[in-house]
Amino acid sequence: MNNSENKNSIFPKGDKAPVEYFTGTTWIKMLVPNDNTLNCQVGNVTFEPGARNNWHTHPAGQILIVTDGIGYYQEKGKPIQLLRKGDVVKILPDVKHWHGASPDSEFTHIAINANTQQGIIVWMERVTDEEYNSYK
Repeated sequence: MNNSENKNSIFPKGDKAPVEYFTGTTWIKMLVPNDNTLNCQVGNVTFEPGARNNWHTHPAGQILIVTDGIGYYQEKGKPIQLLRKGDVVKILPDVKHWHGASPDSEFTHIAINANTQQGIIVWMERVTDEEYNSYK
């Protein structure tokens, strides 16, 4: 199992993420809390192997920058994309999606939410095991 235990991360894991929005254990360290001047929020998110967030959207979109591990990203109606260190995902506004770790690797990304005056996140239903295990 490829579990980096956050050895290579430049940021601490932070606090455990709310269980109502995540399957498995996930940690979030806010690097730039939302404010009314920059209208931006930046967080470092670390998923244990197999952990993922619920389906959700961002009213103004989101950018993910993968910093460690192997993860999954999926938009509704499309196949899962495999993510590796150095990958960047640009998520357009209101696109229903989820992201998280692959079954055998911890996964860390920086999440950038811009134009937060339009809203930050709209949480939806959990990703089912069938959806999660559909990676080919």
